[in-house]
Amino acid sequence: MKLIPHSKPTLSPKDIAAVSHVLKSGALAQGKKVLEFEGKVARYMGVKAGVACNSGTSALHLALLALNIGPGDEVIIPSFVCSALLNAISYTGARPLVVDVKEDDFNIAPLEVKAKLNKKVKAIIVPHMFGCPADLKELLRFGVPVIEDCAQSIGADYMGRRAGSFGALSICSFYATKVMTTGEGGMVLSNQIKILDRIRELREHNYKMTDFQAALGLSQLQKLPDFIKKRKQIARFYDRAFAESGFKIPPKDENRDPIYYRYVIKSKKRAGIVIEQLKKKGVGASLPVFKPLHHYVPGSPCPVADRLMDQCVSIPIYPDLTYGQIQQICSIKLH
Repeated sequence: MKLIPHSKPTLSPKDIAAVSHVLKSGALAQGKKVLEFEGKVARYMGVKAGVACNSGTSALHLALLALNIGPGDEVIIPSFVCSALLNAISYTGARPLVVDVKEDDFNIAPLEVKAKLNKKVKAIIVPHMFGCPADLKELLRFGVPVIEDCAQSIGADYMGRRAGSFGALSICSFYATKVMTTGEGGMVLSNQIKILDRIRELREHNYKMTDFQAALGLSQLQKLPDFIKKRKQIARFYDRAFAESGFKIPPKDENRDPIYYRYVIKSKKRAGIVIEQLKKKGVGASLPVFKPLHHYVPGSPCPVADRLMDQCVSIPIYPDLTYGQIQQICSIKLH
């Protein structure tokens, strides 16, 4: 039985042609295509401008530097997320304060953030986990600059606006298996032009995006609404299939319109057991994150993140899934 991959990029002949056109032109480095990509992503996200770079981690590092964050400062981050956040903070010399997350949506818990606030805290990084916007309304009340991490959520809406248009800055990742891809790549977005000008200065010479990456991004951006539509369609199949299975499926919220970058189910069984059972039935599944970040930072217990790590499994959800593959996944009974 051929295994259905847990994740994969969605590429078309048009994507390949777009990259090929730039390669044939000989204009390979950062240039007009990058500038065009920055403008179109910014308009899509509902902000004034963006600065493209070579990865999401680089984007986050640049965002922190642009806020003048360095040694002696502290940055609040959630535990249930990838280690890129820790890496970006460490590059500045600042100290991460890791907090727990909400059990229902996997996002940073505002009450936990409030408990950690002090004069040294210069930013809160808020990932919109698995494509579901976090509780921004509460977080923005704290008066600390919010950096929205849209690596998994480009196209998601919160309170009628794009996630990524609320904070002081937002960042995107365009890694191979993200919602849309440039192979490797990222972007910082903001309504604060002076901050973005500073980021452009910092981007030279090490963090630049190439024109052929931007060409792929422009092609992918045209298809992003279709990508998101397909993800939502698959999610509806899963909602129906798993409603009576004993799994807890992602919550619904009238203020948030998620894009289902990941479809994460919570099981009564240990996550590792469920992953192995799915694999035997031809379905690639994965832990949602590699390891909660409080395990890297001493003195930051996060019981909800630990519980989610034990119970949660991410199953395939991407535009290239065929109807037959979706039905195969929906037919699986795990008890």
